[in-house]
Amino acid sequence: MSGILFLKTKELGPLREFYVEKVGCEVWLEQADCTIFRHGNFLFGFCQRDTVETDAMLTFFYNGTEEVDRMFDALRDTAVSEPKHNDKYSIYQCFVRDPDGRMVELQYFDDPVIRYLAGDDLLLTRRSVREFLPDEIPREVLTRVLDLSRFAPTSMNRQGYYFRIIRDRQMLGWLSETRSSSTSPIANTPMAVAICADPEVTKRAVQDGCIAAYHFILAAWFYGLGTCWIAAMDRDDIKQRLGIPQDHYIATITPLGYPSQRQIETPPRKPLEEYVKGL
Repeated sequence: MSGILFLKTKELGPLREFYVEKVGCEVWLEQADCTIFRHGNFLFGFCQRDTVETDAMLTFFYNGTEEVDRMFDALRDTAVSEPKHNDKYSIYQCFVRDPDGRMVELQYFDDPVIRYLAGDDLLLTRRSVREFLPDEIPREVLTRVLDLSRFAPTSMNRQGYYFRIIRDRQMLGWLSETRSSSTSPIANTPMAVAICADPEVTKRAVQDGCIAAYHFILAAWFYGLGTCWIAAMDRDDIKQRLGIPQDHYIATITPLGYPSQRQIETPPRKPLEEYVKGL
């Protein structure tokens, strides 16, 4: 479920220009005398009325201090305070005002938080992570990731995949050396996860295992956790060390942890036309 915050304004035009052109929001929906904006998964609207509501404060949070600084520079002419760390709330923040005089906060959480990414943000921002913080993953966060992952589609809904959690440091060290630099990220993380499929449950073990693995990778990113697809881990020696039956399929063994850097540059992409044939 989602929600929308509505506020009163006398002039929609200046607000549209401010939130679209300067803050980077998009117009989500026009409703008669109301305009609803979207910023990630944040929906908020303004309705044309005889009075203006300025008591509320709108807060936009970003993936790094650099993004807060960039937004501050773009909105410097309406700034109330410069960016700085707030130790009480463990955030990096600054304040500006919108055309109505309403307070707008721009912030970054210093500590990892459980994220609630919109669907397009989730797909557009997911990155392969190879450097991790040493922080342990809270059990409730891991449980949420795994709970989402169990909804991965499978052939005939056989649900023949499973997740093997690996925390033992000696095992993580051994796995990190199995394919040289390809597996080295496993040594830099608090845990790893093997995503496997049982061919006695599903006739499409390879496909089901790979779909489940990518479902897990997206679910992990949704909760602020980094992963890295490591291929060619469906090996007899790895299965023996992990206690996985030899006939089971290992789609990947991915490191799992909080990224040491949450803002990762977008890799180059070919234009859409090169991906689509016969449109």
